Amino acid sequence: MENYYRPILSTGPMPPEQAYRFAGGQLWFSYAEKLNRNAPALVVPAKDVPEDWLETWVRPRTPILGMSFEMPKVMGIINITPDSFSDGGRFAKSDIAVNEAHEMAKAGVDMIDIGGESTRPGAKLIASTIEIARTASVIEQISQSLSIPISIDTRKAAVAKAAVSAGAGLVNDVSGFTYDDALMGFCASAKLPVCVMHSKGDPTTMQDQPKYADVLLDIYDFLRSQIEKLIAAGISKDAIIADPGIGFGKSIQHNLTLLNKISIFHGLGVPILLGASRKGFIGKLSGEQDAQNRVGGSIAAALTAVSQGVQIVRVHDVAQTRQALAVWQSITLGSFDGA
Repeated sequence: MENYYRPILSTGPMPPEQAYRFAGGQLWFSYAEKLNRNAPALVVPAKDVPEDWLETWVRPRTPILGMSFEMPKVMGIINITPDSFSDGGRFAKSDIAVNEAHEMAKAGVDMIDIGGESTRPGAKLIASTIEIARTASVIEQISQSLSIPISIDTRKAAVAKAAVSAGAGLVNDVSGFTYDDALMGFCASAKLPVCVMHSKGDPTTMQDQPKYADVLLDIYDFLRSQIEKLIAAGISKDAIIADPGIGFGKSIQHNLTLLNKISIFHGLGVPILLGASRKGFIGKLSGEQDAQNRVGGSIAAALTAVSQGVQIVRVHDVAQTRQALAVWQSITLGSFDGA
């Protein structure tokens, strides 16, 4: 059976001599976890990890839409929906959504992710025309007034086409390019970067007792397979981001396992994105029922992820996340360049 490997990443300004630098950034590793579906996990010295895995971990990730990944990037979420779980439809009006984008820009956001269809558990499918009406004009207004990259959060080719015409530069598909067969081909023909996410089932059913043989390795295999399909369709591997899909067809324990060992996904050789902001598992762990009050838990998840080398965190609370990352980076580097 196939062996999988997960780098055990560390921080600090003085790595040991036998350590490897991770992906050109500030993290390093000297040990890894060896995983197999039919054997107990083992911790092994990094020097004993197969060369192809080591090369993938060490190689710097290629910039996407001008974003380099030596330091973590922040993707800001704007849901233009009346039934968003995270904000109760606060940005359903276009002028409020555009203003939020400007506030995120002031806070130092690296990319803005625009969505027009709720994919919360239990959400119903909506027509592409509705999704386009919600997102295209907002994207156009933001792209004309800000120089920040914009991604469209959609699983539909028609919506992606309208968004790209309006100024979006990346397609973020929560279905992992399994919902609309035309979307992958469109992204390839338009030479668009993409984010491929894992989800189990669709929003109406995904939380109905989801099961996995091995949640970590099952999701790894899915993302690896979808990346191979994207490459075969004509999308460069250097233009692909992967997201394990926290909360999309996962129990609380599944989410915790993924967060605890999220560095395994670096074996895919692409930047990794985490979208855990304000999600239900944070509420269940903390007892906070109001999603808008889950900032602390969201930041805890984000810092857990970046300490394991995750390159992008997708968040609602950009200013607070930026502040947390600034302090985390200064501590891990052991230095401060300001006054």
